[in-house]
Amino acid sequence: MADEVSNSSSRPLLPASASATALLLLSTFVAVSGSYVFGCAVGFSSPAQSGILTDLGLTLSEYSLFGSISTIGAMVGAVLSGKLADLLGRKGAMWFAELFNLVGWLAIALSKNALWLDIGRLSTGFGVGLLSYVVPVYIAEITPKNLRGAFTAANQLMICCGVSVMFLIGNVITWRLLALTGTIPCLIQLVGLFFVPESPRWLAKVGKWDGSEASLLRLRGRNADIFEEAAEIREYTRSLEQLKESGLMDLFQRKYAHSLIVGVGLMVLQQFGGVNAIAYYASAIFLSAGFSDRVGTTAMVIVQVPVTVLGTLLMDKSGRRPLLLVSVAGTFLGCFIIGLSFLLQDLKLWDSSPVLALVGVLIFGGSFSLGMGGIPWVIMSEIFPINVKGVAGSMVTVVNWLGSWIITYSFNFLAQWSSAGTFFMFAAVCGVTIIFIVKLVPETKGRTLEEIQESMLSFN
Repeated sequence: MADEVSNSSSRPLLPASASATALLLLSTFVAVSGSYVFGCAVGFSSPAQSGILTDLGLTLSEYSLFGSISTIGAMVGAVLSGKLADLLGRKGAMWFAELFNLVGWLAIALSKNALWLDIGRLSTGFGVGLLSYVVPVYIAEITPKNLRGAFTAANQLMICCGVSVMFLIGNVITWRLLALTGTIPCLIQLVGLFFVPESPRWLAKVGKWDGSEASLLRLRGRNADIFEEAAEIREYTRSLEQLKESGLMDLFQRKYAHSLIVGVGLMVLQQFGGVNAIAYYASAIFLSAGFSDRVGTTAMVIVQVPVTVLGTLLMDKSGRRPLLLVSVAGTFLGCFIIGLSFLLQDLKLWDSSPVLALVGVLIFGGSFSLGMGGIPWVIMSEIFPINVKGVAGSMVTVVNWLGSWIITYSFNFLAQWSSAGTFFMFAAVCGVTIIFIVKLVPETKGRTLEEIQESMLSFN
């Protein structure tokens, strides 16, 4: 490695953050193939419902178990995600996750009864739970600071694309073929991981200094000046070597309080702002409001994908905090409008309230996709020091999946109580989120991971 670096000194060196290299783009694409699998898993159950109920003779309660059991698998995967990513490396953890996803999709596609459906769904849930942590962490650790936000936000973009594609092609192909399409991105990632480098920061963490510098040089390009970035990684990692390997209870030390509050708080507020109530039950919401569910869900797809692309492009230009604030203000407005439409319908004051519900859902979906969908995962991957990143990432991811389960399970009961009241409560949570972001969430744009983590520790 020393010879390689010295030989490169005879060539003009470029700043390491000058541009995205072909290998960096490939590595990110391979990583977010896992995010696409995530989206496929979320989007599969809705278009497949009628076909599975008819072909396998499942009851509605059996299908409800099939749909929700993935969340249980994801929580188990999330619990283990940090430890596995630290033990196997970021690449190894993604490879391990895709084995479960591949087996799961094949079990679903070939299933003859409810048992194999549930086994397959549980397996894909476990794989997705792992990927939901390791993908944004890997991307954050391989990208230069001036590109990190946009590249990490590609995670949310591919989740959105996976959901949307499942919704659209699920209307024209059988549920078994739909499940088989879920294996395609699994295979892309499994093969692609052989051609991309391991995270230089993880390699430094496990003491593979030459491997860390070689990985960094490959990612930045042979003519890039990596000395400053490599030195910063080395210095920061060595300072953390003095600390013992952290367990769950170590995470509750005062010096990690700010990072933990921000990471967990964003995930709780993301879920309790109502996103999965709308994502999982959009059709029921439209029908309850008196609007066509097919027109409504198609409109959601049309709005969300381009807005997610816009959010990805703006991530490193506007900064995390401004984009988050605009996004959450939009989700507040969307929930308020949906609640207002149900209130007007209950009071029989306005015949066009179904159109108002559509407008509210589209505002919410577009606004959420702009920032609140992806930025919490970006920030989670940035704020924790590498000695606690595994256990902290596991906790944050488990909290996210637990919140998802609570909202998806309770929404129908809340809607029976009061649809208007439910969405007004979601709007109130969005209002609290604005205050939380203003008071506690740091701006991480244009800073190295080491700079961000040092500032989070000094905050306390």
